[in-house]
Amino acid sequence: MSSWKKAAKSNQKTHRERHQPAARKHLGILEKKKDYQLRAKDKNEKKDTLKLLSKRALNRNPDEFYHHMINSQMIDGEHHENEEEDEHTPDQIQLMQTQDIKYITMKKTIEANKIRRMQSELHMIDEANNVKNTHTFFTDSGDEDTEIDLAKRLNTHPSMLARRTNRPRLEDLNKLVISDEDIEATRKLFKKRDEAYNELKNRIEREKMLTVVQQKMELKKVLQQKRLLKPKRIAAATKDSAPIYSFKYERKK
Repeated sequence: MSSWKKAAKSNQKTHRERHQPAARKHLGILEKKKDYQLRAKDKNEKKDTLKLLSKRALNRNPDEFYHHMINSQMIDGEHHENEEEDEHTPDQIQLMQTQDIKYITMKKTIEANKIRRMQSELHMIDEANNVKNTHTFFTDSGDEDTEIDLAKRLNTHPSMLARRTNRPRLEDLNKLVISDEDIEATRKLFKKRDEAYNELKNRIEREKMLTVVQQKMELKKVLQQKRLLKPKRIAAATKDSAPIYSFKYERKK
């Protein structure tokens, strides 16, 4: 590039939009062309929408009926869908109306982590006593009708037969000396264990409820998307499960 071109380029004047005059400073920031274009576009879109709605209102058939008329209503100027009573619990309705799906997902993850941690601490040992199973004993005679003294066979006290875990033997029970302090400490330990199991049970139920709410909100968001083919509902929503829809394949452009 020649020197005179460089000089001409360096001497070019930068043109800027004028600033707000000091006498009009109290009116706010001076509107630029790009601001006017956005404002005009928004105004024209609203104008076209009102024109379309007015046309639909004039062409509306007063005898027309569709089920959405009785499945929705206006409350304080806001449109709300009427949900069936059997579809949601009061807690689910409150969460879906006051929180978003990100909050539900976060709380569900927190509950799942706490449940996993509590299960690793409790080990669920006592649940083994509630599991139904069989224990086969073989006798030398081979007679199935022979009565067996289970306490004697297992070398334990008859009151311990129902326990499948941590079943002490008779010689261990004879050596065992229990004081009043040990009894009180054991009672507190069992009480603390029962409280932990109750908390775990409540957290599992809450995690299930949050999962159902999350599925319902995700499905509702998917159904609001514009589709050429309307999905078919296979099963309605319940308090314990989200509705089931069948979506037809649509080719993407």
